[in-house]
Amino acid sequence: MHDFCFTIPYGLILIGGGIVGYVKKGSITSLAGGGVAGLLLILAGYLSLKAFKKRKNSYFALLLETVCAAVLTWVMGQQYLQTSKIMPAGIVAGISIPIFILLVKRRRLSQRLPPGSLGVPIIGQSIGLLRSMKANTAEEWLLKRIRKYGPISKLTLFGKPTVFIHGQAANKFVFTTDSSTISNSQPKSLRAILGDRCILELSGEDHKRVRNALMSFLKPESLKEYVGKIDEEVRQHLEMHWHGKQQVTVLPLMKTLTFNIISSLLFGVERGIGRDRLVGDFQEMIEGIWSIPINLPFTRYNRSLKASARVQKQLKDLIQKKRVELEQKSASPHQDLITCLLSIHNNENEEVVTEREIMHNVMLVMVAGHDTSSVLITFLIRLFANYPAIHAAVLQEQEEIAKSKSAGEFLTWEDLAKMKYTWKVAMETLRFFPPVFGGFRTAIKDIDYGGYLIPRGWQIFWVTSMTHMDDSIFPEPSKFDPSRFENPTSIPPYCFVPFGGGPRICPGYDFAKIETLVAIHYLVTRFNWKLLCSDNFFSRDPTPVPTKGLPIQLSSRFQQGSYASAS
Repeated sequence: MHDFCFTIPYGLILIGGGIVGYVKKGSITSLAGGGVAGLLLILAGYLSLKAFKKRKNSYFALLLETVCAAVLTWVMGQQYLQTSKIMPAGIVAGISIPIFILLVKRRRLSQRLPPGSLGVPIIGQSIGLLRSMKANTAEEWLLKRIRKYGPISKLTLFGKPTVFIHGQAANKFVFTTDSSTISNSQPKSLRAILGDRCILELSGEDHKRVRNALMSFLKPESLKEYVGKIDEEVRQHLEMHWHGKQQVTVLPLMKTLTFNIISSLLFGVERGIGRDRLVGDFQEMIEGIWSIPINLPFTRYNRSLKASARVQKQLKDLIQKKRVELEQKSASPHQDLITCLLSIHNNENEEVVTEREIMHNVMLVMVAGHDTSSVLITFLIRLFANYPAIHAAVLQEQEEIAKSKSAGEFLTWEDLAKMKYTWKVAMETLRFFPPVFGGFRTAIKDIDYGGYLIPRGWQIFWVTSMTHMDDSIFPEPSKFDPSRFENPTSIPPYCFVPFGGGPRICPGYDFAKIETLVAIHYLVTRFNWKLLCSDNFFSRDPTPVPTKGLPIQLSSRFQQGSYASAS
C-alpha cells in the first residue's frame, strides 16, 4: 500500500482528535497539535499522490511527514507524559518511518524500470552522448550501452529521465503509437528554440490540422509548380560561387544554397540584406538545438535562445507583411509557404493555422529543409569522388536528361522522375549518413514495453542508424550498395527511417528530394572534382558534417570538351 493511502485519512483523524480534545478538555495543545499535524499529513499525502502519478518521489512530502511525526509526538508527550524529552525520539521515529516508506516505494518502482543509471540530475549522460557525437563515435557509445544493459535502458538526457529503445519494433512503436500514449514533446532545448507549436510538439487533432496545412504546400502535386524556381536558384548559386573557381569548400556552400532555396520558395524573401540577416541568426539558432538546457550567458543554449528570439521577430514581421499583401490582393495564396498557410480558412472563415503556429513551423521547416539537403548533397559529392563507377553511372543518367533540354530550359517534374539511379544512390547515402541522428517522444501515461515500465512523463529516445547498420536487415551494412533500393518493398518496414515513418513521416521529404536531384544534376553535368583533404573524418552537431567542410579541387567540364548541360 502506498503511503498516501493512510496519510490522508490519518491526517483527518488527527484533526478530528484535536477538536475532540479541545471540546472535552479545553486543551489548546490538542487542538493546535492535532490540527497542525493533521494538515501536514494531508498535504504530505497529496504531494505523495502527485509524485506517485508521475512515478517520482516527493522529498517535500517526506519532510512534512517527518515534521508531522515530531509535532504529534511532542503533543502526546505534553498531554500524557508531561515532558518534552520525548521530542528527540519523535524526530527519530518521524524520520525513520517515512524513509522506510520511501525506500520500499523506490524499490517497487525500480524493479520494473529498465536497467541503467539516471546519472547526475539534469545532466545525466548528456555530455557523454554529445561528446561521442562530436567525435563520430555515437553509434559505438550506444552499442556499448546495449552490450551492458540490453536493448532497453534508462538514462538522463537534456534534463529529463529517458528510456533508450532501438530496433525495428522500437521504430514501429515510436512512429505508430497513438498520441494518447506517447506525445511528440521534445527536449527542453529543442522546444525552447523552435517553439512549442511546431508539429514536433503537437499531438492529436492539433498535429493533424497543422500537418495537413503544411502538406497543402509541400505535397508533390503542389511542389511540381516550384521545380523551375528551385532550378533557377541552383543555377544562380553555381554561377556566383562555383564557376571560375579552382577550389571550393562544399558544406558551407551547400548550406548557402539550401537556405537561399528555402528563403525564396518558402518565405518569399529574395536576395538582399533581409536574407543575409536572417541566415546569420538562423545559423546561430540551430547550434544549440541539441544542448544541455542551462540558460547562462556563456552557454551555447543561451546564445541559441537569443538568436531564436531574433529569428521569430523577423518572421513575425514577415507574416504580418504577407497578411497585408494578401488582403490587398498583391500576393497570391500559393506564392510561398507563408502565404499558403495564411490563406487556409475553415467553414467559419477563420484562419486554420495561428500566427504562432505559422512562425514555429516555418522555423522547423527552415531547420529540416536546410540541414537535410545540404548534408545529403555534401556527402554525395564526397561519395562521387571516392566511387568513380557510381559517379559515372549517375553522370550518364543526368547527361541523358540534359541532352533533351534546350539551352536555358528548366528541369521539370518529369525530368526528376527519370533520375531513378541518382535517387537510389542518394537513399544509400542517407542510410550511411542519416542527417537526423534520432528523436524523442514523451510517455503520456505509464507504458509497458519489452517487459519494462516506461513511466509517465519520461522521454523515449530512438536513433536512426541502429537499424540502418544492422546486418540482419541490410547485409554487409558497411558496403555502399545502391542496389539495395532496387526494390524498396524488400526492405522491412520501419528499418530505413532517415525521414521518420508512419503518420509522422517528415512532410518535407519530397521538397528535400527535389532540392537534391536538381542540385546534383547541375553539379555532375558541369563540374569534375577531386578531394583536397584525405581526412574522411566527420562529426555530428547534431547533423553529420565533414570536419574540414569538404574542400575540393574543381574543374569545369566545358573546358575539357566533354558534354555539359547548357541549360
